[in-house]
Amino acid sequence: MGTRTGRLTFSAVVLAAALFCVAYSQKRINDIRSEARLTDTNYIENAPPMVAFVTVALGSFRGLLADILWLRTLSLQEEGQYFEMVQLANWITELQPRFTGAISYLAWNMAYNISVTCSSFEDRWRWVNKGIELIRDRALKYNPGDPILYKELGWIYQHKIGNMMDDANLYYKNRMAMEMMRYFGGPKPDWRRLAEAPKTAAEVEERLGMDKKFWERLSKPGKDSKEAFRDMGDVEKAFRKSGEVPERVAEALGGRRSSKTGLLDDYLRAKWIREKLKLDPAYILKLNEKYGDLDWRLPEAHAIYWASKGIDNDAGKGKRNEFCERMITQSLHDAFMGGRLLLADPDNPATFSTIPNLSLGEAVYKAFKGAYERQKNDSFKAAMEYFLEDAVVMSYTFGKYSLAKKYFKLYRKEKPGDLSARLGLDRFVLSKWKDDARSASVRQMNAIVGELLYRSAYLAATGDHDGAEGHLNLAKGIYNLYKNEHIKTWKRVGLPPFDEMKREASKRCLMNLAEMKKMADEARAKLKGDREPGVGSNGETK
Repeated sequence: MGTRTGRLTFSAVVLAAALFCVAYSQKRINDIRSEARLTDTNYIENAPPMVAFVTVALGSFRGLLADILWLRTLSLQEEGQYFEMVQLANWITELQPRFTGAISYLAWNMAYNISVTCSSFEDRWRWVNKGIELIRDRALKYNPGDPILYKELGWIYQHKIGNMMDDANLYYKNRMAMEMMRYFGGPKPDWRRLAEAPKTAAEVEERLGMDKKFWERLSKPGKDSKEAFRDMGDVEKAFRKSGEVPERVAEALGGRRSSKTGLLDDYLRAKWIREKLKLDPAYILKLNEKYGDLDWRLPEAHAIYWASKGIDNDAGKGKRNEFCERMITQSLHDAFMGGRLLLADPDNPATFSTIPNLSLGEAVYKAFKGAYERQKNDSFKAAMEYFLEDAVVMSYTFGKYSLAKKYFKLYRKEKPGDLSARLGLDRFVLSKWKDDARSASVRQMNAIVGELLYRSAYLAATGDHDGAEGHLNLAKGIYNLYKNEHIKTWKRVGLPPFDEMKREASKRCLMNLAEMKKMADEARAKLKGDREPGVGSNGETK
């Protein structure tokens, strides 16, 4: 009896231990599946009714159906049935909204593979936008904390739109700039005002006194206008169509220039930017304060925005996301080299040029320095040295000699083994100009040639014809050297015609000189008034 009891007790202990091991193993397996997102049983926030219904109704079969749709998209791509693929991609997103790897691939496929099959640049741009919208408008709605999606979205802006690999890259940049100006209401909105604008219709209506009587007056067509506005929804619809507060509403608020109309414009514009572009004006203001005055018409600024969001959403997971950090530093470098839009023409999409944004230099250097210290990766240090070399040349080229000396000193400190740096600033820059003519990016060449032509125009205007001729010949020589080195890829990485660049530089010079003359005339008139003979400082006649 005792032996049997002992055996039963031992078996119970073994069984309990086995059950404990199974339970522990199952818990660990479940944790791994959850961490790797092999299952998706969590409630999806912000899900529309259809997604919520599909999630509950299909249960675990959602994955099977998504796999079938995935295979179907592959066959559709081989058949060239691209538009049907968009619908299937949307369905896959709704069936498996947390399957971010697949969604990222579908977006990349649209922006890169499908787009280049189109001969029309307009069609290509449409597919690039489809890729952006799949991540920005759909995937991030269900996965607002996934750094992978932010990284992939930023990459489309930085590489596909911002780079020169696609023959249609100038078209992309031009179209993007035009679209941004439509949302911004001009080249550059007041981000602080947009960040501080009311967030709800109720708040703006209360602040502007848009009560029941106000809407009753506007709900019927006026004497000189057929427009009628029953509520803020009608005003918002008209605003997004025209890009400004409707005239009748503006008049009711005191006129186009009244502070009330301005506040309504800020509310409507900020809401439009948040909903359509998914950009938060307060976050943009924060980035501008951190890095400098970024031009938000250009893709580099948007790459920085989404990469920064990726880092924020990866916080608390140890080391900062290296890919996002690399995207920020590279995009800042690109913005320094060509981060101010100089010329864009809605009627001529190939007309697009930028100039350096030298005000970003200090922030770019600090960003590279900080990334190197955090990541302990020598590639960040090499990229920082390359940036300092560009900073020296660009600052010198644009006549910022004290700034060029500052960056030259930093360059020699960070890269003491560079023998060319021992030649002195002037000879260092001249040697880099020659090197750049052979291997520079189109941004670098556009900036170098453009500024040499500007200096030539300025010297001619001030009477230094020898200096003007020297700068013109140097610009022409560098332009031709660059063209000869890139003759086979000129369509993709070429500069505008030399005579056109010369005209634009002369026009810019004349505009600046006219502005300087105006300021000088105003200052002269003021000084003359202050020193009027026979008048004392108190205004009394002596």
